[in-house]
Amino acid sequence: MAIKSDYGAEQIQVLEGLEPVRKRPGMYIGTTGPKGLHHLVYEVVDNSIDEALAGHCTHIEVDINIDGSVTVTDNGRGIPTDIHPATGKSALETVMTVLHAGGKFGGGGYKVSGGLHGVGISVVNALSEWLIIKVWRDNSVYTQRYECGVAVSELKKEPDTEHPKGTSVSFLPDKQIFTSDTNFDYATLSARLRELAYLNSQITIKFTDYRKQEPYSETYFYEGGLREYVTYMCRNKEALHKDIIYICGEKKGVQVEAALLWCIDAYSDNLLGFANNIRTIDGGTHLEGLKTVLTRTMNNVARKRNKIKENEPNLSGENVREGLTGIVSVKVPEPEFEGQTKTKLGNTEVRGIVDLLVGEVLGEYLEFNPHVGDIIIEKAVQAFKAAEAARRARDLVRRKSVLESSPLPGKLADCSTRDPAEAEIFLVEGDSAGGSAKQGRDRRFQAILPLRGKIINIEKTDDAKIYKNNEIQSLITALGLGIKGEEFDVSQLRYHRIVIMTDADVDGAHIRTLILTFFYRYQRLLIEQGFIYIACPPLYKIERGRNHSYCYNEQQLQDNIKALPANAKYTIQRFKGLGEMMPVQLWNTTMNPETRSMKRVEIDDAVEADRIFTILMGDKVAPRRQFIENYGSKLNLNDLDI
Repeated sequence: MAIKSDYGAEQIQVLEGLEPVRKRPGMYIGTTGPKGLHHLVYEVVDNSIDEALAGHCTHIEVDINIDGSVTVTDNGRGIPTDIHPATGKSALETVMTVLHAGGKFGGGGYKVSGGLHGVGISVVNALSEWLIIKVWRDNSVYTQRYECGVAVSELKKEPDTEHPKGTSVSFLPDKQIFTSDTNFDYATLSARLRELAYLNSQITIKFTDYRKQEPYSETYFYEGGLREYVTYMCRNKEALHKDIIYICGEKKGVQVEAALLWCIDAYSDNLLGFANNIRTIDGGTHLEGLKTVLTRTMNNVARKRNKIKENEPNLSGENVREGLTGIVSVKVPEPEFEGQTKTKLGNTEVRGIVDLLVGEVLGEYLEFNPHVGDIIIEKAVQAFKAAEAARRARDLVRRKSVLESSPLPGKLADCSTRDPAEAEIFLVEGDSAGGSAKQGRDRRFQAILPLRGKIINIEKTDDAKIYKNNEIQSLITALGLGIKGEEFDVSQLRYHRIVIMTDADVDGAHIRTLILTFFYRYQRLLIEQGFIYIACPPLYKIERGRNHSYCYNEQQLQDNIKALPANAKYTIQRFKGLGEMMPVQLWNTTMNPETRSMKRVEIDDAVEADRIFTILMGDKVAPRRQFIENYGSKLNLNDLDI
């Protein structure tokens, strides 16, 4: 018998002030994990950047303090402290405690701004155990303290003639909100701060970590702006032309800045787009405009210089962009982002403005530097010919089923479920490991694809050779995907967990890197949407009588040995490869969802990821040797943060 309950006004819960943020923090910062934690710092720094864009700030300091709190200080105008007519409180307390309150809505405070929703600093306040804000204005310093978003002191005013103007925000993330970890990662914050300095050449950003015994500090100032950014991105590649092609202009209030450099030793493009300093990972109209004008301009130059005959088709956008590293940054007064996450710019007028401004400068540059145009076009023509060869190879792949295209003795052992959300596929190194994995798996939702030896190095190979490679053919067909461009469709993905499971040794690490290079260069969307995982098999098994335990690294082994009673007899089994493990062992330690440990592959810093793949898998030996000398002894194959 159903129990009836009244549903009236008393059931409607009203959350006051910043209560909604503490109740549902994920709605405001996406997650309470590491990304959300670091997002707090970005929100505060973005306010300082907005002051710089308005022409009132030149210096920003970011400090990680000994107690784990963060302080962000700038020399901007300082948040107003007079009484706000609508709230009856100071403008400072209004900004700190009211959602959607700020100087970015009326149009008078900021011409261009990244934090459009006006929730930034108030959300940081709500999610902090404590926050102290200082404002320097009119030869005075104003100070106020908050706890969990609530003011616990009055706004205090004291004379101060040493600091003419500025704002300082110190805050400690609330452990009740960020339950997993409240430790800020230096490298993560450093990457974003460096990026902001490249995007805003007039700003100096000083970043200091006081948690170390000796405080570590870096200063980011790049007078060359995007040109220096492209140089940084291509420092391990060989440039096709000497000068970076640079565009800077403004039309209808939209500022456009772009930098372009083609490289010899690259077979794909690396384009980054920014709108109001926000990285638009899903693209948008600014990147569409850039791609359109590049394709049209290069084809016009190619035909004008008779590099393409009358009866020959135009070069495609992919042909023209092969080997290109490029950045386009736009500053838009009224940006339209798709979704709260702001990952795609939607302003239709930006497409035409980027097209026009880039077209004028690029056309003029190529006219005065015809040799640069020639070598770019020659590379594009080679890319066109390789694409034709790749198309023929693709047709061959399409005509084959998985079993026909895979020469491996084990071949694909598929799972019974046809629901991609439930299915997972293990990419396994060799026949021996493949045999153990097939016997140990759960056939309902786990598929096994053994790969023979080391797959082809994508970083050094053109498309035609890639498609002819047997392992790549097996991989493409098994996953149910094409490779690039229009063929790439994640909705056709047959498994929503693609697990790379290789031996925990140097060869296994190499094979894992080769597979990751393929995904990063040709199917990056799989990584960005969280479909790629790394399996973590154990290195050792310690047995003492009927008891045993598995160790996944050297430290765990030593800790387990120390925990044993004195004079205890025990044996240690070292697993040199997955094939040495019994199927039941492989299931219990590495494949069973209830007991296994897996790492999802994520790309937090696309520029750094691109650089690492170029170093490890590219043609140049010296950078790779230097990388191994610097980091080789520090890396444990099962402890890598990927």
